[in-house]
Amino acid sequence: MSQKAPSICQLNHRGIDMPRENYLSPGAALLAVATALVVGILASLAIRPPGISPVPAADAGEGVVFDRVRWRVTSSFNTNMPVIGETNVVVAEYLRSITAGAFNLEVFEPGEIVPALEITESVKDRKVQAGFTWVGYDQGRIPASTLISAVPFGMEPMEFVAWWYHGGGQVLGEALYHEHNVQPVLCAISGPETAGWFRKPITSLDDLAGLKIRFAGLGGKILQRLGASVTMIPGGEIFQALEKGAIDATEFSLPVVDQMLGFGRVAKYNYFPGWHQTYSTNHLLVNLDAWNELSDASRSLLNVACQANVAYSFSHGEATQGEVIKNFPAEGISAETLPMEILEELRVVAQEVLDEEASKDAHFAKILASQRKFSETYGYWKRKGYLPRDF
Repeated sequence: MSQKAPSICQLNHRGIDMPRENYLSPGAALLAVATALVVGILASLAIRPPGISPVPAADAGEGVVFDRVRWRVTSSFNTNMPVIGETNVVVAEYLRSITAGAFNLEVFEPGEIVPALEITESVKDRKVQAGFTWVGYDQGRIPASTLISAVPFGMEPMEFVAWWYHGGGQVLGEALYHEHNVQPVLCAISGPETAGWFRKPITSLDDLAGLKIRFAGLGGKILQRLGASVTMIPGGEIFQALEKGAIDATEFSLPVVDQMLGFGRVAKYNYFPGWHQTYSTNHLLVNLDAWNELSDASRSLLNVACQANVAYSFSHGEATQGEVIKNFPAEGISAETLPMEILEELRVVAQEVLDEEASKDAHFAKILASQRKFSETYGYWKRKGYLPRDF
């Protein structure tokens, strides 16, 4: 189900957080790429332990220096998963191609060297140099992580990107994760998930009471408030739990990902919209010491690769969902829309949960206030600039 990534410096695909002054301008980025391709990086790299060593570029008049990097990078999602997993490999290949192999991220599958839900702690302790993950999995240790991964009834994807890059979001995200010796780099984003896969129709909030459901992030807290029994298990274990009846329902990701995992073979009611995750981000988490060991040029290059992948991951996700939903009837799956009264009730509970979390954690309060302020102003543009959804 993999698609070819866009061409960047004749890249062939298998399948940021820094102060503004540290970013390369488009012209400087092209100069850096051309320089890297000219210098002696073209020779094949000998096998060496993970780490970095400086590789001076030819004199470009700006002191541009790339590093020869070999990092072990783990992931929360299998690299064969459309959008949320395979784009991790896209980033790695962007970097290898642009630097002719000097910047090498060796991407490992979930659980291969680090458990899928323990990436942040492993990066913090430098068991691995970096990892791709949905930081909402850090909710128990870092409550505010949920706000930069997915917020119930929150921003739409491009609104979040605008807030992250231009509304102070990345500064707040860095402050949050620097306390844990981690540098967070926004590296992918996708649109809303489905609201979940259910064996029986959901006609009122009463149908959630006592329901055993796999649910992530703040959405899980909301469903718990409404009487559901919520559990968190990695994506690769969900189908078996659903099939054996350990859970009655689940959410996980986009329709194209859920289809691959086979949820529709057991639970025939797929509900929309994804109220609990109106956007979903993936971050590349880098050990802060390893990040600081990189040259300015290499940090800029890593940021540029992730920024390119934000565009690629979002466009890829948007391009692939319609075909999946169109084929639901042939598979005996019902694509259902949650009644408006249920969505309104969920939104009320969501705001209560958000306010309660903000009262308990300073980072949560600061980030939530920033997002709400940005959305209030952005709303003037959103409501006036775009056609109505049903137009």
